[in-house]
Amino acid sequence: MQRRIFSWGAAMLLGASITTTALPAAAQELRVLVHGSFSLPKPLLAQFESQAGVKLSILKGGDAAEMLNKLILTRAQPIADVVFGIDNALSAKAQGADLLEPYAGPAAQRATPVALSGALVPVDYGYVTLNYDRAWFARTGLALPRSLEDLAQPAYRNLLAVQNPATSSPGHAFLLATIAGLGEPAAFEWWARMRANGLKVTKGWSEAYYTEFTRNGGSRPLVVSYATSPAAEVFYSKEKITEPPTGSLALKGGVFRQVEGVALVRGGQQREAAQRFIEFLRSAPVQEALQTSMWMYPAEPRTPQPDVMRHAAEPTAFDALPQETIAARGADWVAQWTRVVLK
Repeated sequence: MQRRIFSWGAAMLLGASITTTALPAAAQELRVLVHGSFSLPKPLLAQFESQAGVKLSILKGGDAAEMLNKLILTRAQPIADVVFGIDNALSAKAQGADLLEPYAGPAAQRATPVALSGALVPVDYGYVTLNYDRAWFARTGLALPRSLEDLAQPAYRNLLAVQNPATSSPGHAFLLATIAGLGEPAAFEWWARMRANGLKVTKGWSEAYYTEFTRNGGSRPLVVSYATSPAAEVFYSKEKITEPPTGSLALKGGVFRQVEGVALVRGGQQREAAQRFIEFLRSAPVQEALQTSMWMYPAEPRTPQPDVMRHAAEPTAFDALPQETIAARGADWVAQWTRVVLK
């Protein structure tokens, strides 16, 4: 994952493009732009190609924000026919740039526990949260923090690793959560105190989780990750374990619900196949598979849950900002965070 795929599952990741030779030579290409964390089992993708009569070209656009910027820069000559991975932190920006075309097929009409604005059809959702190393806290006897305020106290000095919101989707989501939960002035006051209390900032999720987190040999027993990360730890463990070595915390101002969607790209080609791809992402096999390939929760209600997802309980509460507010203020907030935390 650039954001959430654990390295033990690296073999499941897709390459920059995917084609199959089993299709007729005349099969047309469907260009699908995705963020770097997109991952589905290859047999499912091959089955779609066969049924739709197209060759899939999966174009990985980096982080979701980077992917959206590529769409904006190439809108005169679109590089994709359909896009997956624009989320609720970016949907208003995409809508304002007039990049997407509405889709009114069955997937867009069915009930779902989550919603996205504009032309995006929800596919999955997840929660950015604080994760902790169970063994470290048991060994030291330090109580788990019960609030963000606790983390700014001397007892928790040098214990937290976060991602830079200018370069990381979970880092950006966590910044938005603090603003939504604490209010803008209090949130940046908290960030200033965290800087003074030894906050560690990394460029992205992988560095924070695999280098700084004590679970993987680092010195920080607290890290910004996902509510599903403990389940992934069990799933990818080399030893058979029944309980995760990590846990997630749902603190006020420390939980962001991320909703990811799929949409038609304005000016794209292969409209019928692109529409079929939207339906494909909301189909039962994909909705079940994405839980242990992308470690997100399915947008389709009543989708069967793999047993390992019992270790990925959804937070009972989270703080949210209107998508329009994020679009209007998001860049300013990241710039302010940079001044407060890094300069």
